[in-house]
Amino acid sequence: MSINNISKEDIINAFKYRHATKEFDPEKELTEEEINFILQTANLSPSSFGFEPWHFIVVQDQELRELLKPVAWGAPLKLDTASHFVLGLSMKAPMTKWDSDYIMRMMKDVKQFPEDVVEMYSKFYREFQERDFNLDTDKKLFDWASKQTYIALGNMMTSAALVGIDSCPIEGFHQEKVEKLLQEKFDVDTEKYGLSYMVAFGYRKQEPAHPKSRRDFDEIVTWK
Repeated sequence: MSINNISKEDIINAFKYRHATKEFDPEKELTEEEINFILQTANLSPSSFGFEPWHFIVVQDQELRELLKPVAWGAPLKLDTASHFVLGLSMKAPMTKWDSDYIMRMMKDVKQFPEDVVEMYSKFYREFQERDFNLDTDKKLFDWASKQTYIALGNMMTSAALVGIDSCPIEGFHQEKVEKLLQEKFDVDTEKYGLSYMVAFGYRKQEPAHPKSRRDFDEIVTWK
């Protein structure tokens, strides 16, 4: 495998170009190749222990988008104008507990660990949950899984910006009401999955009104 060099300047320019697009141009659609490229960067994202505690639903059905509006106050304009609208789901405790069927399948079938490695990995993972991070409640386990799912979000938005595609991450929703809707209309097993975020992709309708503002670099980095 070879990797073509991308200049550091091009990467920084992509970060400067990216902004939380409030309204997209509804006349401009991403191609299937473009959205698959973005989703592949989620698929290839790192996660703790490599267990990938995520699932992504691409909502293109207009009726389903309409159903999301009343329970997602930060999303209506994006739902109306974005080319593609993605729900970032994270696994709940029944999926991520150290001895769950999903974790066993990941080690045995996906990673294809031999039995002795499965035993060793399970021990490390159990100690991580019970001792190192004290993940002793369902909420803590879901929050931990969400941290991993956010890594995929960052990678999707950055990869989109690198090829000139806009995005907007969305946390403006009522979690309990959304999950009830996901269970009833999206066939999501909410015992196993919860919604961490929404994210819209498309092309900006207009340029940002203000330049990107950030704290000074020296204020956020300390060298020791």
